Amino acid sequence: MIKWWVLAGLFLCNWICAQQKDSLTIGFHLKFAQQPLEVNKDYTANGQTLQINTFKCYVSGVSLHYTDGTITTNQDYHLLDIEQIETLKFNVGGNPKKPLAGITFNIGVDSLASVSGAMPGDLDATKGMYWAWQSGYINMKIEGTSPASKTRKNEFQFHIGGYLNPNYALRKVELTTTSPEIAIDLWEFFSKFQLSEQSSVMIPGKAAMQLADWSVGMFKPE
Repeated sequence: MIKWWVLAGLFLCNWICAQQKDSLTIGFHLKFAQQPLEVNKDYTANGQTLQINTFKCYVSGVSLHYTDGTITTNQDYHLLDIEQIETLKFNVGGNPKKPLAGITFNIGVDSLASVSGAMPGDLDATKGMYWAWQSGYINMKIEGTSPASKTRKNEFQFHIGGYLNPNYALRKVELTTTSPEIAIDLWEFFSKFQLSEQSSVMIPGKAAMQLADWSVGMFKPE
């Protein structure tokens, strides 16, 4: 005789599989100058050689825009992490059979979540992306090394965040695309400045706002 909890488990598994099959999966592809990005590998941008060892970024408020004019929005917060490849792909709901016209989403965590304190899931403080209630979440974290950096051990650290005006670091990305696959090309970021002049941004402020503006250009249809 089959136990009730076995049947319940099978039912739950089938239900989850059905839900995933009936929803769209969005995928992010980390790149540098249109080539797959690898940690601790030499890359060149704006005449400077660099290696990236950390890339983390929050994506939130994903909206799927269909050719028939309808929109489906997912309000979840997703943390992309180069060291955890499984985080670069997730379900966002919607109808996978309807043709897409575009995708919009936010880079970062909104002010409401920031003032709520560290929360569970991808917003858990153990993810290393939460400063404190005064500053909120780090929307994007990029770290690595470069001979151009004048800091100790030639390190660079960019922690981009802030939820209080005028230093509100949340940025919106709007893509016209028929595919749910999105490239994140960090060349677009590092080509905007010299690491010899700026290699560390760790708090909300004018410099973080400039980096947040530049980060939008990294996201493109795959």
